[in-house]
Amino acid sequence: MIKNWKVFLAAILLFAACKNEPAKKVETNSQTIKTLYISVDESFEPVITEQVKVFESSYPDVKVVAEYKPESECIRDLQKDSTKIVIISRELSRDETQFFDQKIEYKPEFAQLAKDAVAVIVNAKNPDSVFTVNDLKQLLTGNGNKKWNVAIDGNRATSTVRYLRDSVLKGAAFGKNITGAKNSEDLINYIANTDNAVGFIGISWITNPQSTQQEQAVAKVRTALIECNKNCDKGEFAKPSQQTITFNQYPLVRGLYYVLKENYAGLGSRFVGFLSTERGQLIFKRALLVPVKMNFNRRKTNMQ
Repeated sequence: MIKNWKVFLAAILLFAACKNEPAKKVETNSQTIKTLYISVDESFEPVITEQVKVFESSYPDVKVVAEYKPESECIRDLQKDSTKIVIISRELSRDETQFFDQKIEYKPEFAQLAKDAVAVIVNAKNPDSVFTVNDLKQLLTGNGNKKWNVAIDGNRATSTVRYLRDSVLKGAAFGKNITGAKNSEDLINYIANTDNAVGFIGISWITNPQSTQQEQAVAKVRTALIECNKNCDKGEFAKPSQQTITFNQYPLVRGLYYVLKENYAGLGSRFVGFLSTERGQLIFKRALLVPVKMNFNRRKTNMQ
């Protein structure tokens, strides 16, 4: 009898101890943040930063980690398992497509999202801001007017460097007079603070500044006029704008492309879908690039 009484008392004490123990917190937030890794040519940083900001606000369950770097490094990043998208200024070549087909056993998807342009900028104090394409070629090869300090947006294999070499120099070598800035932001500051300086840069850097400091630097440079060679009268000059890019009047036009390394409907596909539909295309339009996935029609009107 005493033995049973002791067992009963022990059970009561154990029950009381369990009842007084503070309850453990239960995690009520079951939402899981998913991460998408992308590599972006740094000449597109301002406009893609805006795209990422709006995308993340629309899809709170996704975090986009964007690395901005030279175009050649973006291509190499496709070999990483973590990188699902790269954004560059060209399509993949046939050799690159075959290489990735063998390496990841399927062909990456790629397409153009918008039209971009390489702007030519000069120091705001310079009286001369009108060039022909031949003038630019002479400057880039070191055979032009020696008064100019010529800079390009990157001392590595950026998309602007590749575009100028392929499309302006037609494969010729750059001159020893060229200064390679660290990146686009550094180039703007160099042009703003250097007399007789001329530089080459993606237009989203001068149409969509991301900070007050950068806006002040942009105010110290001017966008040069380049001789138009299509859909215009002989001797006409043009600045990069949505109109001159659309009608190929401005001669330094290039594309903005995505390359998607994902053969299923994942986060990469969701981001590409966002960039391709109305909201993403309007962000490109606001940054003064020309959207190509959606046709925002323009109609002539008579203003009385």
